[in-house]
Amino acid sequence: MKIFGITLLILAVAFFCGPLAAQENYEIQVYGSKTVDVKTTMAELHSNFTFSAPGSSSYGVYSSNNSFHETVEITHGFTPWMEVGFYFFNSIGSDHRTNYVGSHIRPRFAVPESCGWPLGLSISFEYGIQRREFSEDVQTLEIRPIIDKKWERLYLSFNPTLEKSFKGYNERIAPVFSPNVKGSYDLTSKLTLGLEYYGAIGPVTGFYAPSNMEHQLFLAADINGYPEWEFNFGVGAGLNQNSQGCIIKTIVGRRF
Repeated sequence: MKIFGITLLILAVAFFCGPLAAQENYEIQVYGSKTVDVKTTMAELHSNFTFSAPGSSSYGVYSSNNSFHETVEITHGFTPWMEVGFYFFNSIGSDHRTNYVGSHIRPRFAVPESCGWPLGLSISFEYGIQRREFSEDVQTLEIRPIIDKKWERLYLSFNPTLEKSFKGYNERIAPVFSPNVKGSYDLTSKLTLGLEYYGAIGPVTGFYAPSNMEHQLFLAADINGYPEWEFNFGVGAGLNQNSQGCIIKTIVGRRF
């Protein structure tokens, strides 16, 4: 199984990696509906590396060519139906790209499992401020409904996300529909493989032309069986010319 997993990852890197567009990924994750348990704190480190990207900036934003993005996320569960998360974004790269990027706060509200609903359901509101040289938009709000379901070994999650800029290049644009989808299958009790999709379809008042949309697909693995820990690894790339490119990502989390 270990040899199979390593081989699959190498093939994925070779298949996915190609020309890139400038991108600003700091937290690459499809959310599940369950909130952090009451009186529990989850600390996560989100890391990703972009193999290559255009050397010139886009709309005054630094290129992500050969750079690391490191995000610290701390989430605390306050009730069976509410958690609050804090994010601290950082960039590591040459040409003045090693710097603190910005911070977000994210309250999330869920339908408790005790209600017995057939689907998992929650919604998060993520407000953030980031430095202009690292993002087209300085102040943003993300509204993320989360719908998921587990059938024995099969898991599906759908995040029909809306993103709104309040200050920056896109502030005059209506909220952008950016759906995220994850489908995974438990190969064993400790290893789950799946696909994660991240898209930017366009403003709700009128979607982009197909050539201007963004579609990104990750082959991802989750390591299970350690109740206090969370492990996610993935390799992904854009599915069209306008999309973001070849990225390796990891998420390591610890519950306290």
